[in-house]
Amino acid sequence: MKGIIYLEDGTVYKGEGFGKIGTSVGELVFNTSITGYQEILTDPSYAGQIINMTYPLIGNYGINKNENESDRVYAKGFVAKAICDNPSNYMSENSVDYMLKEMDVVGVYNVDTRSITKKIRSIGSMKCIISNDGTSMEELKAILDKTELTGLHVNEVSTKTVKHVKGNGFKVAMIDYGTKNNIVQCLNERGCDITIFPYDTPYEDILNIKPDGLFLTNGPGDPKTLTKSIETVKQLIKCLPTFGICMGHQVLSLALGADTYKLKYGHRGGNHGVYDIEKDKAYITSQNHGYAVLEKDLEDKGIIITHRNLNDGTIEGIKHKSLPVYSVQFHPEGAPGPTDSYYLFDKFIDIMEQNIKSQAI
Repeated sequence: MKGIIYLEDGTVYKGEGFGKIGTSVGELVFNTSITGYQEILTDPSYAGQIINMTYPLIGNYGINKNENESDRVYAKGFVAKAICDNPSNYMSENSVDYMLKEMDVVGVYNVDTRSITKKIRSIGSMKCIISNDGTSMEELKAILDKTELTGLHVNEVSTKTVKHVKGNGFKVAMIDYGTKNNIVQCLNERGCDITIFPYDTPYEDILNIKPDGLFLTNGPGDPKTLTKSIETVKQLIKCLPTFGICMGHQVLSLALGADTYKLKYGHRGGNHGVYDIEKDKAYITSQNHGYAVLEKDLEDKGIIITHRNLNDGTIEGIKHKSLPVYSVQFHPEGAPGPTDSYYLFDKFIDIMEQNIKSQAI
């Protein structure tokens, strides 16, 4: 079956279809990772987006049940140069094509993904429609023109009920904006007893469990749409050690009085250089975000910049001058090191322990 990608600027890419047979509209973004396509597809932060993979061969080591970052694919579409139909790996259970069919995700391959990436870098992330069901060009244009994209996707991916992950250590309240399984695992491996709350939970309900710390997760969309959660975090950081990742970093920054803005094409991939100012050390990090913290009057708000992106200088981490709160824009659980950035989870354990000791004095 034929596949078509129609961009809002009128550019058309024609290739072959795979995955679910259908048509879908989303924000076209690119990811530069060489491996990790299963984790990328199941990352809830891609809700509402069509993912263009820059690495040419996707699917060569297959799919298995252990690598999913969530229970489904929230992305609107998937684009690749070449798809492997016969994966080879001892853990492989199925192909990418099978996964997309099971998860109802439209795919197109055999297109010039380098050209697509260069266009996004030049113009910026844009609305597009992806189709492999024979819909005519005129119909695709009409659907694209009448479909408006929103910046609010957290309500789609956040847990609908309070969940508990048992541990024998510090009690952590996690606000779920679209968390990845590996984040929960990294905390639980450090003994944390985790209670996962829906993104719109009132702060009183979170304090009712008497947590030792607050964790703010990753998630999709515009952080400024989370007005209720921002107000909740404002209250919680007054009394709880807090660690935020990605969307959590942006929400924490907004709660502290900073501002955020949309990047031209975002940072998505497993090879982004970040400089840790305090450690005077550079790290290769995994990233997936389209928004960043604005560097304006941060010092007046008590915010200290702790990390910077080595490609464009954007803010990758912050902490507060007096409150025991900090956050990073990248994904320390994303394992590009593979464990180089795990010290950030250990730091969370340390500040919770220090906070408890200070209260006992």
